[in-house]
Amino acid sequence: MMLGGRAATVITVGAALATLSVQATAPINATAATRVSGSVGVALVRGAEARAAGVPPPGSLPAPAVSASSNAPPGGAPALGSLAAREVGGSLMASNGVVVDPVAQHERPLPDIPASAWVIANADTGQVLAAKDPHGEFGPASTLKVLTAVTLIPLLNPDAMVVASKFAASQEEFDIGLRAGHAYKVTDLFNALLLISANDAAVALTEATGSFAKGMALINAEARHLQAYDVDAKLPNGLPAGGQVTSAYDQALIARQALAMPAFMHYDGTLHAAFELKPHDFVTLTNQNYLLTKYPGGIGGKIGWTVSSEATYVGLARRNGVTLIATILHCTSLQEITAAERLLDWGFAMNGKVSPVGVLVPPLISATAKAHAPGADAKRHARGARAPETVTLAASRPGSGGNATGYALAATGVAMAALGIGSLARTRRRRPLLPAAPPMAPGTRSRTRGRHRY
Repeated sequence: MMLGGRAATVITVGAALATLSVQATAPINATAATRVSGSVGVALVRGAEARAAGVPPPGSLPAPAVSASSNAPPGGAPALGSLAAREVGGSLMASNGVVVDPVAQHERPLPDIPASAWVIANADTGQVLAAKDPHGEFGPASTLKVLTAVTLIPLLNPDAMVVASKFAASQEEFDIGLRAGHAYKVTDLFNALLLISANDAAVALTEATGSFAKGMALINAEARHLQAYDVDAKLPNGLPAGGQVTSAYDQALIARQALAMPAFMHYDGTLHAAFELKPHDFVTLTNQNYLLTKYPGGIGGKIGWTVSSEATYVGLARRNGVTLIATILHCTSLQEITAAERLLDWGFAMNGKVSPVGVLVPPLISATAKAHAPGADAKRHARGARAPETVTLAASRPGSGGNATGYALAATGVAMAALGIGSLARTRRRRPLLPAAPPMAPGTRSRTRGRHRY
């Protein structure tokens, strides 16, 4: 079920970003043939009509590149929910039904996916092979942590020590168990964020930018940098928050950026990692994403689930030099990874055989472009690149740099936790599909329940 309300406000993009243009996308004619089956609209781009409408043939889209050209309305980023935002990637992306080349439907019909929105796209060429309600606004659940990681990995020294605030430590449900006043290594927090979806690690990393408010502003600014105009992030861990939304298309843009970041892929593809909760007290984190070991070519992804968002998922796979992205929102519980596997199977079978229905636009040119250049995050996250430092979170020390907005957000988060928000993201059982963790050192405990926590 789609979230009904829109956010009351949208994070304002800085003047530098506001003057930048939006990447030109391949024009896709909105009048391409559309047929309706029952209550679901299916937009079908036929070969001749696609050529007449300017849709590139299979394999013809260029590799991702940063461009200053624009087909967006002048004056800055499109507003959340606007037609301009819904048409990013091509006019067919504004459809709220299934959009696919009928040639593909004839040769290999799309699988029936039990989700309100999804996208299957080629990460290398940017081609959107098929989609359903790609710009529809839905809750992200823990898939929002991909954006949090993409934003913060280039900004934080992996060897720095972050002192957890009371707010970070208060994220009781689905956490790693941070303790207020204790210091934790940034690289360990990223492992907790992406392996077991630790909600407290997400808050600690966000606050490590200087304050919770500053970190959230950076996360939303990164979404605008990626042209993900459907994103309105309120909490870095994706737990339910009023007005917090994303789209399957924007999830694909964010996933494509993640694929270009070696440090992200290293964290995301790690099967097991040790986390030191306090001196000499270790737990073993086990990756939740069984696509890594059970799906041929699986290279990464992120699981999410809350009551309001239902199941959400980002899946990444590579075969024979082709990398595909599958994003799924508001899916029937416990079927999100299976659904992604079916979309990926379809995508690998039909890639290069069908006309794309849209394109994943590249990031805008900005001051952060250099930080996101290939290899930049890998260098920043190279072990021993800089001497370790300790970051004390402003939000944990009143008067030390946090602003009123940061404290208000923190207070809101604590109140939500007290009201039992953890129950909205309750544990779900999965059979253990990942390899067993390696033998643990004496005194090390296994955080096996991390497999089941979103």
